[in-house]
Amino acid sequence: MKKNGLLYLMIAGIVLGIFSGWMFGNMMLAVEWIGEMFLDALKMLVVPLIISSMIVGIAGLGDIRKVGKTGFIALSYFLITTCIAVGIGLVMVNIIEPGVAVEMTVEQVPDKVVGKESVAITDILKSFVSPNLVQSMANMEILPLIMFSLVFGGVLTTLGEPGKRAIDFFDTVNAAIMKIVHLLMYFAPIGVFALIASKLGAAGGGDLFLAELAKIGKYVTTVISALLIHGLVVLPAILYMITRRNPIIYFKNVVGALTTAFSTASSSATLPITIDCAEKNNQISRKSCLFVLPLAATVNMNGTALYESVAAMFIAQMLGIQLGLGDQMIIFLTATLAGIGAAGIPEAGLVTMVMVLQSVGLPLEGIGMLLSIDWFLDRCRTTINVWGDSIGAGVLDNLEEKWVERGGKN
Repeated sequence: MKKNGLLYLMIAGIVLGIFSGWMFGNMMLAVEWIGEMFLDALKMLVVPLIISSMIVGIAGLGDIRKVGKTGFIALSYFLITTCIAVGIGLVMVNIIEPGVAVEMTVEQVPDKVVGKESVAITDILKSFVSPNLVQSMANMEILPLIMFSLVFGGVLTTLGEPGKRAIDFFDTVNAAIMKIVHLLMYFAPIGVFALIASKLGAAGGGDLFLAELAKIGKYVTTVISALLIHGLVVLPAILYMITRRNPIIYFKNVVGALTTAFSTASSSATLPITIDCAEKNNQISRKSCLFVLPLAATVNMNGTALYESVAAMFIAQMLGIQLGLGDQMIIFLTATLAGIGAAGIPEAGLVTMVMVLQSVGLPLEGIGMLLSIDWFLDRCRTTINVWGDSIGAGVLDNLEEKWVERGGKN
């Protein structure tokens, strides 16, 4: 009852935040600091949680051959679901054509995008390693921390008793972090209220939000429709076909993580709650949660990749540029690869957008048309990202059990 009561309070916080930001506009900036404190408290836990969970998770998998197989299954799931998401986005944007008859009113490259033009696929690959792990921790660069933790955890399993003592230490750290998460969740209703209210208030309240929505309403409709198809049809179908679990019950058990994702617009900040919901509510094995979810929160960006593909096509349609099948295949590949790898780069969403637009020669000025509504769509796509992560943990856990039953353990 206590758990459900907290969940209802979080949902109430979101609803009240939307209402307050809508009605009172800029006045709600007064509570922005509360939301930032809550978000910073979640982010504070991310680095120690990722390091401890990845080390414990990789150690729990044991045999290095098993690690390879589990990693291959996880990456395959990430790649397949991201490809499906991008495909859905391209189909929907071609059917609805949201950019037709829309006039582009921004004539210069947005400040947020300036300096991102030089980023390439090689920069994504380079972001997997870091010369300074402490600096990566300070900058919340998660990919190099994951790579280090994977190797470090794997090496610890080869050191016998000393290695086991070190693994036990990180296991204790992980348990302590999750206890802190439980304490922090008591403040979640206030935190999510402040985050939503202040963000909508910063956008000018309900009137200005509706005005921006009127300009590019078909674009917003296209993105949300595609996200809903992926989140309510494709991902639940994958869950049911592989695990035979009821998607509605599974969804209900991760609502806490999804509401946090919508409030914070950050998969990484939501990670502690995602792990807790998967392990406690959906009964996913701890080793699967600790291995899959930190990795997924960094590289499994279904919603983001879908969004980038729709945005690129919208900008092309707005400018009257016809993109043929070949160009759309380039968008498909770029958005898919960037959705998997770009999370290690600061302001990854904008970097990804720049890469996708540059791949087919579209002007970066088009991004300026999207920024006014991007804060809202960012929350929607992050929610789908976290939902996909949660399902990935269930899918991998089920496949892992079946593999062990067939004798894969040996």
